[in-house]
Amino acid sequence: MILACLIIVAVVGGLLAWLAARWSAAWPRWICLAALVLDLVLAVWLWAQPSRAGAWSAELSIPWIPQFGIRFHLAADGLSLPLILLTALLGIMSVAASWTEIRERVGFFHLNLMWVLAGILGVFLAMDLFLFYFFWELMLVPMYLLIAIWGHERRLYAAMKFFLFTQLSGLLMLLAILGLYFVHGRETGVWGFDYAELLGTAVAPLPAMLLMLGFFVAFAVKLPVVPVHTWLPDAHTEAPTAGSVVLAGLLLKTGAYGMLRFVWPLFASSAATLAPVAMVLAVIGILYGALLALAQTDLKRLVAYTSISHMGFVLLGIFAWNELALQGAVIQILCHGISTGALFILVGGLQERTHTRDLARLEGLWSTAPRMGGAAMFFALASLGLPGLGNFVGEFLVLLGTYQRSVPLAVAASLGLIVATVYSLWIIQRAFHGPNREGWKLADLGLRELAVMGVLMAVLVWLGIYPSPVFRTAGPALKALESRAAEITDLKAERPAAETTHGTR
Repeated sequence: MILACLIIVAVVGGLLAWLAARWSAAWPRWICLAALVLDLVLAVWLWAQPSRAGAWSAELSIPWIPQFGIRFHLAADGLSLPLILLTALLGIMSVAASWTEIRERVGFFHLNLMWVLAGILGVFLAMDLFLFYFFWELMLVPMYLLIAIWGHERRLYAAMKFFLFTQLSGLLMLLAILGLYFVHGRETGVWGFDYAELLGTAVAPLPAMLLMLGFFVAFAVKLPVVPVHTWLPDAHTEAPTAGSVVLAGLLLKTGAYGMLRFVWPLFASSAATLAPVAMVLAVIGILYGALLALAQTDLKRLVAYTSISHMGFVLLGIFAWNELALQGAVIQILCHGISTGALFILVGGLQERTHTRDLARLEGLWSTAPRMGGAAMFFALASLGLPGLGNFVGEFLVLLGTYQRSVPLAVAASLGLIVATVYSLWIIQRAFHGPNREGWKLADLGLRELAVMGVLMAVLVWLGIYPSPVFRTAGPALKALESRAAEITDLKAERPAAETTHGTR
């Protein structure tokens, strides 16, 4: 039941926080912090358990709607465990970052924050496709409310745009799930949504491509992939700090996880056909996001565009689909969540102090807030891929894996690292150096904020110097996914040959 407890703790924690706001605005914060620390402890305990290649570290499967073959099936392996840890860690950081920022409807804010996190945990754990879709949609409404109620100037526009993009793409995935359900049922006589049973379902090439695209589009919108990325800069810019951290650090990662867990294992042949197009889109996203980041004058919008660029490396690694690229994609998923989440926390702290995000006004801040400037410098260096920090490991491995598939695409993607150096140092130069024309006198980072920054820094240094624990954890799961995809591709290649031989006879 430990997997169910991870979700239940987040759901109940949010409800208790909402109720406790009647008596004190501080109680919701402490309740959510305690709930997420408990989730983090449970996730670390799961990580510490021995696991075998291709086996679940923990699994729960009970009937839910048996007449339709729907089960409450949760499972965790080496791919989902690091993402569960990331969810709990960034959840704690989100609560800490919004400690003084959120002053109105505090209880309802924390209810929505915790339910978004519960939905994300469910996505990383669900092994029944109907249950997966349920959690996928559960993330949507609380995040919409976080942006629409506690966001900034254009929050309603950004929230509605986010809702429409994710809802419409989610409906395409629902159609694909139902299509796979009916195809599998007619073929085998077993009607259900269980992931393990659906693996290897025989689908004709054209329907298989259409079903795969239903999944791919939903995950591409969340990742996001150019050209279905336009919701992201608006949502990131207008969301409260905690919303931006969850969006950049966790919600985008659900798209990458879906491609790894569902697109390739379920539709290996179709995914292999799509791979060259997806890799080209990834490189376009890397360069496009980096170049547009350079053009921004809004600091939060600048950081948002860097996410498009960095997540392009994740897409590139997934569709290169070899061991090096996949290991790099997992490290990049984790490190992007931490480094970009930290940058959004710092930008939120600056906005709370200065009430502006305009880079033209944010100059000379290092002299008045040197600890904030030092933290921003560290995470900007992480963002540009400085050796010794985790982002470098992820991007380097992705490029090595891509080089094995396509030298021109690897070379083009590496140009994104050059532009990343420019925009990362541009952030520091424009915001923290130069003359203090506005006469800023800001409170520097306090103990709470220093603790948040220190933890995130330590994780990035650990992943940059000693990423082996993540490789050991995720490696067997990634190899199992590769093996399943290869088996399915071979099986589908054999079926037409057998049918042709039978017809000849």
